[in-house]
Amino acid sequence: MRCTGGEVGATSALAPKIGPLGLSPKKVGDDIAKATGDWKGLRITVKLTIQNRQAAIEVVPSASALIIKALKEPPRDRKKVKNIKHSGSVTFDEIVGVARVMRPRSIARELSGTIKEILGTAQSVGCTIDGRPPHDVIDDINSGKVELL
Repeated sequence: MRCTGGEVGATSALAPKIGPLGLSPKKVGDDIAKATGDWKGLRITVKLTIQNRQAAIEVVPSASALIIKALKEPPRDRKKVKNIKHSGSVTFDEIVGVARVMRPRSIARELSGTIKEILGTAQSVGCTIDGRPPHDVIDDINSGKVELL
């Protein structure tokens, strides 16, 4: 389920899914808001696992959410600012860190492929890697200038 971090999602969206299971949509909404507190203002996926009338909430951040979090920008109000472009710079080490987090969900065979996926996402987000465009870093990896461990 997609929601904005730190906000109580529309309980009306939760009600048809959770109501028949005997859980209070309002309480689950509050739990989701608490679990996504670190991700204020970012669209994020939340995994709800319901077992024995207990809701376990797991935050599953997307690659773009992890990159935006690595930029350490102040959260912006999504309702006021549309089509946010992120113009900050992320270090290559942070990109490798994001790639390691995303590795289990990646389609790539090797970590280098996952790093390239994350760099492509960084391009879409609009940030730079150590002050350079992400595509230049991808070209360096392909040509062998950058060594990946």
